Amino acid sequence: MTFYNLIAAAEAPTNEFGFMEAMEQGGPVAWSILAVLVIMSVGSFYILFTKWFEQRKVLNQYKGVRNQFWRASSLREGATKLDKNSAWRQIADDAIVAQEKHGKMTDQMEAHDYMHGSLQRSEDSINYSLSGGLSFLASVGATAPFIGLLGTVIGIYRALINIGIEGSASIDKVAGPVGEALIMTAIGLLVAVPAVLAFNYLQSRNRRIAELLTGFSTDILAYISSDGAVKPSVNAAPASKAASTKANSTPAAKGTGTPGARTNTNPAGTAGGASASMKKS
Repeated sequence: MTFYNLIAAAEAPTNEFGFMEAMEQGGPVAWSILAVLVIMSVGSFYILFTKWFEQRKVLNQYKGVRNQFWRASSLREGATKLDKNSAWRQIADDAIVAQEKHGKMTDQMEAHDYMHGSLQRSEDSINYSLSGGLSFLASVGATAPFIGLLGTVIGIYRALINIGIEGSASIDKVAGPVGEALIMTAIGLLVAVPAVLAFNYLQSRNRRIAELLTGFSTDILAYISSDGAVKPSVNAAPASKAASTKANSTPAAKGTGTPGARTNTNPAGTAGGASASMKKS
C-alpha cells in the first residue's frame, strides 16, 4: 500500500504557484506591465527625495533673508549676503535690475506696475522650477491603478482561454492566470498610493514657499517705493538686552549721582536758606 502511494505521488503533476511562475505564465505582456510599474515607482521616489531636499534648502535659506538681508543698508549690499543661485538671491537681483529701469520711467503708476510685474515674473519662474516633476507624480497616481488593472484583465482573459481549451475549470488551469491578475492589481496600487501621498505633501510645501516668496517680493517693492523707509522689522533683542545691561551697570543707574546733580537735588533747601538769611538781616 505504501509503495503504490509513493508511485502515485511521484506520477502526480506538481504545480508551483508564486510570483515568478505567474509572471512566466503571463509572458512578455506581464513583464512589460511590471517594467512600466517599476519605472513609475522608482521615478516617484526619486522625485520625492530630490524635491524634498530642494524645498528644505529653500526654506533654510529664508533664515538668512530674515537675519542678514534686511540688516543691510541697500538692496545690492543685502543681495551679496544671500546664497548664490538661490531663489531669494534671484528675486533680489531681479529687483535691483528693475529698480535701475524704474528710474527711467516718467509715469509713477507705470513704474510701480513695472516693478510689480518684474517681481511677479521672478516668483513665477521659481515656483515653476519647484513644481517640476510633480506632474509626473500626479500622472503616476492617476494611471498606475489602471495599468495594474490592465494586467488583471489580461490575466483573467488568459484564465478563460485556458478553461475553454481544456474544457474544464480545474484549479491548476485557472490559479496561475488569476494569481497573476491579483499580483498586477496589488502592484498597481502599491505604486499609485505613495505617488499620490508624495504629490500632496510636496504641493503643500510648495504653497508655503510661494507664500514666503510673495511676502519677500512685496517687502522689496515697499522698500524701493519708499526709498528704504519701509522694510520688515528685524529682531534686535540681543542688542537691546546688551544696551539695557550696560545702562544698568552705570553709576547713575545705581543712584550715586554726580556732584552737579547733587547740588540741584534740593533747590528748595537753598532757597529756604537764602530766605532765612534775608529775614535775619
